[in-house]
Amino acid sequence: MNKLLPEKQLPQILNTETLAESRLFRVESLDLEFSNGEKRTFERLRGNRPGRGAVMIVPMVDENTFALIREYAAGTHNYQLGFPKGIIDIGETPEQAANRELKEEIGMGANKLINMKSLAMAPGYSSSSMHILLAHSLYPEKLDGDEPEPLDIIHWSVNNIDELLQRDDFTEARSVAALFLAQQILKTQNDT
Repeated sequence: MNKLLPEKQLPQILNTETLAESRLFRVESLDLEFSNGEKRTFERLRGNRPGRGAVMIVPMVDENTFALIREYAAGTHNYQLGFPKGIIDIGETPEQAANRELKEEIGMGANKLINMKSLAMAPGYSSSSMHILLAHSLYPEKLDGDEPEPLDIIHWSVNNIDELLQRDDFTEARSVAALFLAQQILKTQNDT
């Protein structure tokens, strides 16, 4: 592995304080001292479900088609297209969580899951991570999920990715990243 940058010494945490807490999150204040003696206060968002992470899945319906879901997004108060996703339950591997989420959200399981990459959600202020997986060899199996209303399932051709990227309802950065990761793997698979 090529090291492009020298290792840096992590700042010392002098004090941590919880500023606010909800059912899902808490906001912490960190008093830090950097290796050059500079002191600063940072804030970070922590999940109240430590260490579990989340999954997002690009389900391939066939070699040229993937499935998207359209669901309500509270942060933007609109409906967004994206890939199936969810929290990893206690005791689950990312692959088990991905298969469960597929069954809950699109009514399909996967015989083959490829873990493409784990992404930091917003490392500047959060330690949350998401495992991005590619799902092949789907089969019908439905599990009840926790969605408040039925999700729209949309099949999309890998040949129309540019059109998807232009849509006003496909804006979630995680889904865009998952799309590019999947596109790279699918291109490699099709070249062999």
